[in-house]
Amino acid sequence: MENFIGCIIKESLEDKSILDDINVVSVKVEPATEKHKTPWVRQWTHNKVEIVPNQADEIADKISKALDSKHNWYADFKNEKIHYVIFRDKVFKIDRTKEEEYMEATKYGISIGIPDYQVDFSDKVKKWER
Repeated sequence: MENFIGCIIKESLEDKSILDDINVVSVKVEPATEKHKTPWVRQWTHNKVEIVPNQADEIADKISKALDSKHNWYADFKNEKIHYVIFRDKVFKIDRTKEEEYMEATKYGISIGIPDYQVDFSDKVKKWER
C-alpha cells in the first residue's frame, strides 16, 4: 500500500508536538483572512505530511487528540484507497470509493461548525478556492 499524503494546519493543533512524530515534507504559510473564519489566528501554516501505512491509524488517533479543543478544525491525509478525515476526538477512515462515507464526514464537520466550503474532502464536492 502506498504512503498517505495530507495536510495539518499548525494553528489547528493544541499540542503542536505531534508534528515532531510526523514526516513533514513541506510548509506553506498564508495569512488568515475573513474567509478562513478563524479570527483567533493571524496565519495558517500548512504542513504537508507523508505517513506510512502501518502508522496511519495510530497517527490519526494522535492527531484527533492534539487538535484544538476550543475551536473546530480538521486534518486529513489520503492515498489512492483510504482517506482519513480527522476531527477532535473523531476519526473517519473513508473508503475513497464510497460517497456515503464522505457525506457522513462532511455532515459531521458542518454539524460542529466548520464552514461547508471547507469540508471539501470528496472529489464530488466543490473544492474550496483559496
